[in-house]
Amino acid sequence: MAKATDQSQMDVDEKVNPRFSINVLQLLKSAQMQHGLRHRDYTRYRRYCTARLRRLYKSLKFTHGHGKFTRKVITESTVTDVRFLHIVLYMAERAWSHAMEKRQLPDGPNARQRIYLLGRLRKAVKWATLFSELCAAKGDSRTSLEAEAYVSYMKGTLLFEQDQNWKAALMNFKKARDVYEELGKYGNVENQVLCHARVEELEPSIRYCLHKVGESSLQTSELLDMGEMEGPALDLFKAKLEVVMAEARSQQAASITEFSWLGHRFPISNAKTRVSILKAQELEKDLQLFITENQFLLRRKLAIFEKIFSAYQDARSCIRNDLAAASNDENVKDELNGLDKAVSAVLGQRTIERDQLRVIVAKSKFSKQRDDKGEKIMKPEELVHLYDLLIQNSTDLSDLVSSGRDRNPEEVSFAEECLLKCLVFRAERCFYLAKSYSTAGKRTEAYALFCHARSLADTAMQKLHRTKNPDKAMIDDLQVLSDNCRASREAI
Repeated sequence: MAKATDQSQMDVDEKVNPRFSINVLQLLKSAQMQHGLRHRDYTRYRRYCTARLRRLYKSLKFTHGHGKFTRKVITESTVTDVRFLHIVLYMAERAWSHAMEKRQLPDGPNARQRIYLLGRLRKAVKWATLFSELCAAKGDSRTSLEAEAYVSYMKGTLLFEQDQNWKAALMNFKKARDVYEELGKYGNVENQVLCHARVEELEPSIRYCLHKVGESSLQTSELLDMGEMEGPALDLFKAKLEVVMAEARSQQAASITEFSWLGHRFPISNAKTRVSILKAQELEKDLQLFITENQFLLRRKLAIFEKIFSAYQDARSCIRNDLAAASNDENVKDELNGLDKAVSAVLGQRTIERDQLRVIVAKSKFSKQRDDKGEKIMKPEELVHLYDLLIQNSTDLSDLVSSGRDRNPEEVSFAEECLLKCLVFRAERCFYLAKSYSTAGKRTEAYALFCHARSLADTAMQKLHRTKNPDKAMIDDLQVLSDNCRASREAI
């Protein structure tokens, strides 16, 4: 009888004080991916959180007055609707995204911005803690467990950024991981996938904390592999990784004393120049890993090229600062001018390689345009523009290498190679210009251009055959181009 009374009392309590349910991870992941974090746009996500909070306050009639602002406190007795829990959750998300926005600044946060960043993370921890407490009182068991994982992650993020208590950060990240591992065993398939993905996102931060505590023999190369992973939970880890890599480069750069280029050796005395050149050379090695021409990998290669350009530009800036501050010692100035020329030439080479990669992407789109109706049509004029850039960059590189006195055989050979590539690019440009005229219905002009493109391709092939080490791939491409010119001319 007593048991029946207790059960009826529990039923009454459930009706008076209902238990709310929120799938926290699924809710946040959906909001993040739809509102900016798919592309790591924290500003857009922060604005979404602000707009979402405004709608929640208005729908609950929980506004803070029209006159003097007085924030209404959300307590256990206030939570009569699940939307009150959403308010607290989005307050934490807004503070966190604001902190991450500061972390994503191009040159990193300065001292003042870093203080503000930590303040926003503390605010995120405060709201996440309140969310966890309210879920424990008003949510069901699963919601309460997810809220505990959420607050543990926020606390770990704050400690991770503070660079102080690595053991506490490790404990919080591990707690969050353990909860998500447990939650990943239950629920629907979508929820299990999300939980497993979250565990994978947390793993690099845990391993980094173990590394800092001294309980792991993690190598820098392993850190780099983890840095290739994606996810909002990994962005702070990537920022730390950049610091680690900068320290490693500074140590490794001490062994680099000169820069070799076309038979010349130029001494490097400036430590910053050495670090920048070393960074660029490491990125150039990464390019060799992408052999296939998969569209996703091609985009990754283009992103690496941008980082290479940035590194070499930093090196040139340091060299030119040294030149401006150099004494009247002509030998020092000659060495710095030679180093500047060498770095500029390598930068020009990489620019041409990047533009050739862009041409590969554009050609694949141009050839598919008739088959893929949903894909943007690649016009021949766009390829003409890309070849204009290649011709200009090849000419500039040839002029740069040819400048100066006492050129060695390697420089002469390299300049001739640049001019030969320029001829190949002119043949390709002429072919796509002819395509453009043909599309516009100007058949006479198109016919003449196809003939000229074939003539340029044949001339380039003859010159390539006369070189010491002919590029067979380039010769094959020119043969295909010549055949296409003939076929297109006959089709007019």
